[in-house]
Amino acid sequence: MDSESQLTSSPKLILCVEDEKRILENNRKVFSDSGFNVLTAENLKEARAHLADYEPDAIVLDIMLPDGLGLDLLRELREGGSKIPVIMLTAWGEPDDIARGLDAGANDYLSKPFEYSVLLSRVKAMFRNVEQLPEILNLGGLQLKLMSREALIAGEPLGLSPKEYDLLQFFVQNRDRSMSAAYVYEAVWGQPMTGDAQALRSAVSRLRKKLQGSGYTITSEYGGGYRFERG
Repeated sequence: MDSESQLTSSPKLILCVEDEKRILENNRKVFSDSGFNVLTAENLKEARAHLADYEPDAIVLDIMLPDGLGLDLLRELREGGSKIPVIMLTAWGEPDDIARGLDAGANDYLSKPFEYSVLLSRVKAMFRNVEQLPEILNLGGLQLKLMSREALIAGEPLGLSPKEYDLLQFFVQNRDRSMSAAYVYEAVWGQPMTGDAQALRSAVSRLRKKLQGSGYTITSEYGGGYRFERG
């Protein structure tokens, strides 16, 4: 598909990758009607060809494509150092499937079927979040490289798992704030805790040990909550 003719003079370029023609056309229309430039691709091959010629400001990426998984393209981008914001579209509604996309480096996800106005709002919010975040957060001896998802103390990597990194970044962005365990779990795991807090407790325990020497710690609050603070 020749998408160069889709380019206009608007400041941001969005690459939409989707094999369902109706959804792809609706995605294209909702963004172009809102003043964005749009490139479209129906498979990974077309998406890679566009990425060889352009650097979009955001990618709307379907997971299931005729020639592979959108997750594969996402991993290629992140392993190559790309910071392009990506929102995944998925017909897989299960939390584990959503987590796979977020762990692979997606900035957001949207489950099918979805409202196109919601997709537009999510992409706009994603732009705001990316523009508001610095590339590096420094707190005492602790450093977070947000785009590469690395955490270091005095320049030494902490060796965090994807979920540990998500948890640490959430705590850092909410430092000195008391939060219930249920709130933390839902924000980081993307689903209700439903009474099982063991995964959160284990992750917090591992983080506490790895944060030694950073000048910060995670304290337990009365009633089962947490607080990230100096200590």
